[in-house]
Amino acid sequence: MSRIGKKPVDLPSGVTASVSGQTIEVKGPKGVRIFKATDDVTMTVEENAVTVTPRGKSKRARQQWGMSRTMVRNLVTGVTDGFKKELEIQGVGYRAAMNGNTLKLNLGLSHDVDYTPPEGVTVTAPKQTEIIVEGIDEQLVGQVAANIRAWRKPEPYKGKGIRYKGEFVFRKEGKKK
Repeated sequence: MSRIGKKPVDLPSGVTASVSGQTIEVKGPKGVRIFKATDDVTMTVEENAVTVTPRGKSKRARQQWGMSRTMVRNLVTGVTDGFKKELEIQGVGYRAAMNGNTLKLNLGLSHDVDYTPPEGVTVTAPKQTEIIVEGIDEQLVGQVAANIRAWRKPEPYKGKGIRYKGEFVFRKEGKKK
């Protein structure tokens, strides 16, 4: 049995959830999020909590049980607190700056990189070597952070590039004579 799936998702005050068929809509102070579950699970809202139960004993139903419960929890977390990814830039001359809604990156390329984030995600650069990506959709926030990081991944010899805050980059020793 799914240990994660058995736990109900508590709805904090100010958050409402409504289920219609296989679609759940969660409204909170930061916005509205919708998730459509597969036909293998049943979602119900009872007394400020959302419970997810499998429809049957099949392997697929048990797989979808825990995943659907986690997706509902992510909806609730997104509309209450939101999600945040922090990136660090390391390297001489590498820097980031906001130009209106566009993130301008100087990464040692022959040109500056201009990145406009999609709707629902806010990108800020409080320092020249720091980028913060925030939003209510965890998948979208992670994808935007990964897209920014992909411009200059951290390299193992000097450690230059864009990395997640707290990420450890395995360093290699240079060539010996």
